[in-house]
Amino acid sequence: MKLWWGIVLMVLAAGALAAEQPAAIVRETSDRLFALIDENRTAYEAEPSRLQKEVRRHLLPHVDTLYSARLVLGRHGRGLSADQVAAFADGLSELLVRRYAEGLLEFKNRDQVTILPDQGGNTERMTRVRTKVRLGTGSEAAVDYVFRSKDDRWQVFDVIVEGISYVATFRSQIGEEIRREGFERVLSRLEAGDLQLETDVDDQAA
Repeated sequence: MKLWWGIVLMVLAAGALAAEQPAAIVRETSDRLFALIDENRTAYEAEPSRLQKEVRRHLLPHVDTLYSARLVLGRHGRGLSADQVAAFADGLSELLVRRYAEGLLEFKNRDQVTILPDQGGNTERMTRVRTKVRLGTGSEAAVDYVFRSKDDRWQVFDVIVEGISYVATFRSQIGEEIRREGFERVLSRLEAGDLQLETDVDDQAA
């Protein structure tokens, strides 16, 4: 599962380059992150909290976490207060930070990412950047980054790996948890780091 989180991170930390077009954001961000890992891999492996801090610094101010959280909640977000949704967004973001930090260390070099030509269908408000990521096994995974334009900035709100949407996958799992336990219980588990969420992508980058 770590690979999924690592390839997601390559774009989700891209906000500092938000004035650029999405495809350029993907390339420049992946280069930046690989350089960071190359310089500090041993230290990050020994002290994961250091990498988590960097991920948090580069990631959270520039991602539309609230919009993604609302999509993940789906119909279960109806009737929730703004504070409840914000708390859920913060808890989900922290979960992703921890997993991104783990997943990023699975990548060995920047040549594992290839940006594919634009296939059309993009608009001024929404854009999908398609890439191929070479895995350690030699196979390739299709990774699409979905951006939306907000306040003249491009921000990521979903990532689709081998046809599997992060938003849709989490919405299904969290929805089931909320049906069983209620929103407040699920939020408490999320904030405590006890909520287990998985994807169906099992390949590893190592």
